[in-house]
Amino acid sequence: MPDHPLVVLMGVAGCGKSTVGPRVAARLGVPFVDGDDVHSETARSRMAAGVPLDDAERGPWLDRLHTILVDHAASGIVLACSALKAGYRKQLAGGRHDIRFVALVAPPAVLAARLAARTDHFAGPELLPSQLESLELGPDVTVVDSAGPLDAVTEAVTTAAGSTGRS
Repeated sequence: MPDHPLVVLMGVAGCGKSTVGPRVAARLGVPFVDGDDVHSETARSRMAAGVPLDDAERGPWLDRLHTILVDHAASGIVLACSALKAGYRKQLAGGRHDIRFVALVAPPAVLAARLAARTDHFAGPELLPSQLESLELGPDVTVVDSAGPLDAVTEAVTTAAGSTGRS
C-alpha cells in the first residue's frame, strides 16, 4: 500500500462516500475531505431543487478538488467525490498516476432507500436516475460493493487504496 495514498472515493448519491470515507481515512492515517463541502452555494441550490449540474457547472468544482489532491500529495488523502465520468476523473487527476479511484456501488433500490432516509443533505433521490445514467466505470476504477456491512465495505476500500485497476 502506498505510504501516502491519494484516494478518490466515488459513486452516485447514496452509495456511502460520506459514511465510508472518514472510516477509511482514519484507517489509512490521512485526512478526509468531502467534495460536497467544496460545492458552491449555487450548485448546492440547483441540486437541492433536483437539477443535475452540467459539465460547465461541474468544471470549477473539479478544479478545486484537483487542487486539494495536489495539496495532499505528500501526506495522502481520502476525497469523496462523485467522479461519475471518465472525463471528470481525468480532470481530477490532472495527469497524476498515483490517484486511486474507488467506486462504491449498490443496487438502485438500496441507493433509493438510503436517499429517502437521509434528510440532512442537498442531493436528494431526484438526482439518482441521472447519476446512474452518467456513471462510467472503466479500467481506472476499482469497484467495491457498498450494500454490505459497513466494516466489510471499509476493509474493501482500505485494501483497494493500495491496488490498481478494477476488482
